[in-house]
Amino acid sequence: MNQEANLSFQIRPFHPQDQHAVEQLILAGLADHWGTLDLSLNPDLNDIASSYDGETFLVALQGEIIVGCGALIEEVGQGGRIVRMSVKKENRRQGIGQLILAHLETAAHQRHFHTIVLETTQTWADVVAFYLANGYQITHHQNGDTHFQKTTN
Repeated sequence: MNQEANLSFQIRPFHPQDQHAVEQLILAGLADHWGTLDLSLNPDLNDIASSYDGETFLVALQGEIIVGCGALIEEVGQGGRIVRMSVKKENRRQGIGQLILAHLETAAHQRHFHTIVLETTQTWADVVAFYLANGYQITHHQNGDTHFQKTTN
């Protein structure tokens, strides 16, 4: 990861005025991976502020443009769960995902979560490799998804 590249990105909490940009970012990423999109499968994106109230939802900005996002939610009995990680297609492989992930892991530590879990589609090899490279271990595969876990310090 290029440390200089990270200096041009800012990570901050989601604000309600980010709704449209973040919703479009996530949906574009899903459409890119799936080739199609079923909007009924993403009701949490209709009102992100309400859906993730009390949780950690972060956005990455380059200047004033939102180029990435990710959320950490409480997972009952397991600590935290990372969801809604997404980086704009043209901004991938610039360290943005790693930067968001590091901030979410810091939030997990601050929220006293001892473990972080997440899942991604098994066929998304680049995403699976990303989490493995960041210290997450595969726990199992289920219904086409790869499930990961990482212990926090």
